[in-house]
Amino acid sequence: MGSAGPDIADIDFDDLTSPRLTEVQQQILEFTEAKRVEFDIGRMLAEAVEQAGADDLDDTDGFADRLIAHVGAIEADGGLRQLTRSTLRQRVVRLLRNRLSLTELIKRYPEIESIRIEKPFIVVGMPRSGTTHLVNLIAADPRRRALPYWESQEPIPARGEGPDIFGVDPRYARAKAEHDALMVSAPVVAAMHDRFPEAIEEEVELLDLDLAGYVLEWHARVPDWRDYYLALDQTRHYAYLKKVLQALTFLRGPRTWILKSPQHCEQLGPLMATFPDATVAFTHRDPVAVVQSAITMMAYSDRLRRTTIDPGWLLDYWTDRVHRLLSACVRDRELVPPERSIDVNFHQLNGNELPLLDQLYRRGGVELTPKVRNRFQQYLDGNPRGKHGRIRYDLQRHFGISAEELRGRFDFYFDRFDVRPE
Repeated sequence: MGSAGPDIADIDFDDLTSPRLTEVQQQILEFTEAKRVEFDIGRMLAEAVEQAGADDLDDTDGFADRLIAHVGAIEADGGLRQLTRSTLRQRVVRLLRNRLSLTELIKRYPEIESIRIEKPFIVVGMPRSGTTHLVNLIAADPRRRALPYWESQEPIPARGEGPDIFGVDPRYARAKAEHDALMVSAPVVAAMHDRFPEAIEEEVELLDLDLAGYVLEWHARVPDWRDYYLALDQTRHYAYLKKVLQALTFLRGPRTWILKSPQHCEQLGPLMATFPDATVAFTHRDPVAVVQSAITMMAYSDRLRRTTIDPGWLLDYWTDRVHRLLSACVRDRELVPPERSIDVNFHQLNGNELPLLDQLYRRGGVELTPKVRNRFQQYLDGNPRGKHGRIRYDLQRHFGISAEELRGRFDFYFDRFDVRPE
């Protein structure tokens, strides 16, 4: 590591594709690789039922089939370490438990499905294009409901489970324990995408309660799952997402949300059908920056997640995946009315945020008060870009491709939007 200044370090991976594991990482793998993790759907469902205290999965639209396809895709990835298989098994149980708890909650309080989700702001753009920065900034507006990471993982509390004697929600405590463990095993993750418990997260985690989203692509090599879920009628799954948001509004309000996800780029039709009064901020950035950041993060994570690292596979898959997402965005951008949307270029998100927010709030018909403006400024002052350190990317060294060659695959995107090469 070199120094980029008195407080910010440059992070240079000289072992990205041939990792040198720390002693802690070696100990973790020695412990977790000793026993094979099994994906028995019956057992996982039984665990979820026990945790939720409920047994209705609401399988009215083929959820069981999606569960089989989801688990089958994980099993088909033969390169996963047992550590990753354990994490993904826990994730399946958690999704099932959350779904069971949601169904039970709505049975007890059917008025939940009558709650209006009013005029949400939705940020749509690629990973690393400023979406996280923008959504966390807008979430500083106390009139807006946002989704913190801890709540995205367990949106619905299990029946009978509440805060401890100190007022700490056990869902928050579990998320914090997971984050603390991650910081011990892979601390550089914070410089890439720090998911601390209070950080604002993507609602695609809620969409995954219906097992119809792209999250699994980030955890395993599952092209069959990608093809499976993209063939689904996403309108009904976005309707399920809305139901989860209604439940969260019921549990702790308010009903005016700030949302964001890259997946929305290729689902603008279902998104707008579900939230017809939304105001949308599209973020745009040089796809080279998006791809290199994504595959560098994936390659670094794979030192613990997989038995081998395949930089060529990562380059090919995620270049194609970003290409698909951006192609759909270019194709469907006009589905969002210009009077209720703005396009934000990444180079604008560096000291020019407040004028952009002025524009967004005007399009949404919402007053940007001096109090809220002051909160925005406080957030900006406390969260400078790269505060956890900055990654030094090297596509040629790690992935055998130049930035210019990769950028040439996205001419259609540069032709449509005002995007600056980086």
